[in-house]
Amino acid sequence: MRSAVPPGPPPGPARPEFWRSPLRGPWLTAVFGLVLLVGVTLLFVTGLFSYAAYNPDLSAVNDQTPDKGWLGFYLFSWPTSPYWLYRVNQGVHVVLGVVLVPVLLAKLWSVIPKLFEWPPVRSVSHGIERLSLLLLVGGAGFEFVTGILNVQLHYIFPGSFYVLHFYGAWVFIGAFVVHVASRLPRALRAVRAGPAQPEAGTEQAAGLVSPRPAPPTISRRGALGMVGLGSLALLVVTAGQSVGGWWRRTALLAPHGQDPGSGPNGFQINKTAASVGIRASDIGPAWRLTVRSAGSQVVLTREGLLAMEQHEAALPIACVEGWSTPDQLWSGVRLTDLAALVGLGTDTPQALVESVQRGGPFSSVVLRDNQVRDHRSLLAVRVNGAVLSPDHGYPARVIVPGAPGVHNTKWVTRLTFGAPA
Repeated sequence: MRSAVPPGPPPGPARPEFWRSPLRGPWLTAVFGLVLLVGVTLLFVTGLFSYAAYNPDLSAVNDQTPDKGWLGFYLFSWPTSPYWLYRVNQGVHVVLGVVLVPVLLAKLWSVIPKLFEWPPVRSVSHGIERLSLLLLVGGAGFEFVTGILNVQLHYIFPGSFYVLHFYGAWVFIGAFVVHVASRLPRALRAVRAGPAQPEAGTEQAAGLVSPRPAPPTISRRGALGMVGLGSLALLVVTAGQSVGGWWRRTALLAPHGQDPGSGPNGFQINKTAASVGIRASDIGPAWRLTVRSAGSQVVLTREGLLAMEQHEAALPIACVEGWSTPDQLWSGVRLTDLAALVGLGTDTPQALVESVQRGGPFSSVVLRDNQVRDHRSLLAVRVNGAVLSPDHGYPARVIVPGAPGVHNTKWVTRLTFGAPA
């Protein structure tokens, strides 16, 4: 008796002839894949460094990703020198992530017939491979989308960006490693073989070559060049927010536009005083700075703070969203001098810094001892020769070399040296 079910895949994308692009093939897919191999590896490494810069193992107030367990195995004390380290690391991480978007989309386009293979699962091993592809494609989309939304300050996530992006990165990189281990030899063979298409249906074609291709309108090298131009265009409109200076004019994708304002306080910010609920009374004449240690406490007015020896440090502000400022000239009191007020010597311990800001992420932070002891670490009261504006943290803010922007706490009201981890 003849079966009523026709042999082969059902009509539609499961059939090889459905896909008619003459460009798809192992060479083009392999080239995109090798670019992503280098790019994603660098993205992951800079992402790990970015997380380490928050010193998340130091205190719960520094860590937006609780219960990380062994995923934090690599954490180390983030250094203060070179002072531009976080700026460069985060700039590379964000700019590279944006620049790779056309390559990622092109790679997904080049392998889309594989997503509709028939039968969907042929064996247990094939099923595991398909599951890893699902995690790979889903993880890549999740990481790139959440990262770009964060760069643009569109916090529409169902939870903390830090938590979602951190755990998503580990899921994605796990699937990525599995995929690379199984596909890299084939990709290298395809690149060595050149752009000439193998015959459809052969093992060399890898299910990517159409058995009924449409007439070509562009060469494979032309397609590669078009994707490269797309990445170059994104580099031009993104990198300026990290490079700063004249190049900021080209940063069309910067989250706050091209012009951060003018004057001594005219450089980029994320949070204005109004946006976090800072009231005039919080930073007015009644403001006080409390400096504490285990056995001592000193309360200073702003006039008392200004009466102490003032020091200068030329340091940038660099944020997780990838933007950064050129070096700004800050002046204020060294954190070590404030520690000396409460009886601490040269071996200054870590410090808990608290803001008048009411709640919200990073309204307080714990600085590691090496950060506190650096002679450039200040409780700043002026910038570029002018009094801090309210949006830049008046009456006093912390500035620490090499620290993420959110760890340079604004509107500081309390410093506790030797705070418990």
